[in-house]
Order: sequence, then C-alpha cells, then structure tokens
Amino acid sequence: MSDPESSDLAELATRVGHEFADPALLRRAMAHRSWCAETPGEPSNERLEFLGDAVLGWVIADIAFRRFDKLPEGLLTDLRKSVVNASALAEVAEEIGIGRYLFLGKGEAAAGGAEKPSLLSDAFEAVLGAVYLDGGTAPAYAMVERWVAPRLSTSIERIDQLDHKTQLQELAARSGKGAPDYVLTSTGPDHAKRFHAEVIIDGNILGAGSGRSKKAAEQAAASRAAAVLG
Repeated sequence: MSDPESSDLAELATRVGHEFADPALLRRAMAHRSWCAETPGEPSNERLEFLGDAVLGWVIADIAFRRFDKLPEGLLTDLRKSVVNASALAEVAEEIGIGRYLFLGKGEAAAGGAEKPSLLSDAFEAVLGAVYLDGGTAPAYAMVERWVAPRLSTSIERIDQLDHKTQLQELAARSGKGAPDYVLTSTGPDHAKRFHAEVIIDGNILGAGSGRSKKAAEQAAASRAAAVLG
C-alpha cells in the first residue's frame, strides 16, 4: 500500500482484536523504512518492532511456562523458538492479513515486499508493540494468546522428540548426576555413512542409538538414556 491516507486501518485493528485509542500507533506499525525514505518526516515501524519482539518473548515464555508445567527449561526454550521466529510470525501475519496494509516504498512494493516473510514478521511485532503502547499488557497478552499461542500445541508434539539431548541434560542435573558424554563411531563409505552413539553418565552407558548423521545418532541415544533416567 503506497497511499496510507486512503487506507482504512480500522479493519486491520478489528482483525488484530484491539480498538486503538491512538490509531496513529497502528499507522506507524505499518510504515516500512522503504516508505519512510520516500516520505520525509515519517517514522518507521522499527522501534515498535523492537518493543513488540520483547513483549512477544515475555508472553510466550509466560504461557509456555504455565501451560507445560512439566517441560524442562531446555525444551521450554525450544518450544518458544518454534513459534517466535520469522517464518512462524510471517504465517501469523498472513492469517491476519497484515501485508495488504503495509506502507512500502515503490521499489519494495514492486519487489513483492508485502509477501516477504521478513517484512511480515517484523510488521507483526510492530503491531504488537503498538497494541502494548496503546493499551498495556492485557491487550498485548490477548493478541499473542489469540494469534501465536495456539501454535504451541502443535509444536509441543514435535519438541518432545526434537531435543532429547537437552531433556537428558536436565534430567541428569535434577538427579544429581554428571553431564552426559557422547562417544561416536561410524561405519560405511563417506557417501553412505551410518553413525552410532553411546551416551555415558558417571561412567555408565545409559543409552545407544544410530542414525545417518552424528546429531541423529546422539538424539537417539539421548532418548533411550532419558527413558532410563525418567
């Protein structure tokens, strides 16, 4: 969108789920720096993006901590990263329809900026920052809970399986044991190697696993060891 004066950002506010006391904040959240470069005196959305990023991290951490009360710290971090990243946030921005409201410079608009994941994710965070400034923590929390938090339920199904090494490290620490140590061996030619890993804690082999990469083998071994300790 190149002519913000003709836009109706009230529709965007409705989709976001927040009625702005200061609509200028939402307008600023849509102002990409490429448009600002062609429109002297107009501030870009970058400061709001910075604020929104911090608010998003806090809200997701709070929701994940409360909702998944048995998940160890390492997996909570992975869970947060799974929904707080440019790709995931761009998908959320697409669901809201943010792209069509972005104020873009002519070159950026011609290059499809309204569909670029990086611009969309930044814009989502800017909108969140604007909501926080306009209404405080409650509406900002509600926005994240409505648009981002539902993705946690999908991610948790994968997170439990993605980082068994972190889970094992947490279990070992809570049990008063030493840090896990991994011993790797490989078989086969370079183009078709298969790796085997053993995980050792306090001198005892607690798990072993194989895979087509070192990481996969270590994860498999850690999964078996975690089952022993858990």
